[in-house]
Amino acid sequence: MRDNLTITTCSPEETQRIGAGIGEQARIGDLILLVGDLGTGKTCLTQGIARGLGLPDYTPSPSFVLVREYQGRLNLYHIDFYRLNDIREIAELGMSDYLNGEGICVVEWADRALDLLPPEHLLIRFEYLTGNGRRLQFEPRGQRYVGLVEQLKGKWNLR
Repeated sequence: MRDNLTITTCSPEETQRIGAGIGEQARIGDLILLVGDLGTGKTCLTQGIARGLGLPDYTPSPSFVLVREYQGRLNLYHIDFYRLNDIREIAELGMSDYLNGEGICVVEWADRALDLLPPEHLLIRFEYLTGNGRRLQFEPRGQRYVGLVEQLKGKWNLR
């Protein structure tokens, strides 16, 4: 699809810079869904998003608490579905409080609940290559996210 974007990164710092670009462009209500195996860079990208929102502190994976909230230019709701195995558990989390909150939601392991999440979002698929290499596939769903990907392409001079 022409709206998609694929970026290959060669280091955690490069993945974080991409995340920072997303955070800089983020608006209240944005929903970023992250999908990929363990160790492919989902939390690393989220750390960058946090920096782009003006949060200099490390953003650990929320795997053991499900949701972490950070305050910056916008609130960051970092959500992780890794420990949830049943879609009913996810449905009972009260996600609307975060989705309709005063910030953006970044959801790791989002593939476990795609049917429960709003249809408009930016889906980013992570793939391990070799060493520190990662492939990030951006799949915008909805005009807001098509525009966001276009802004990112311009920022990084990609076409």
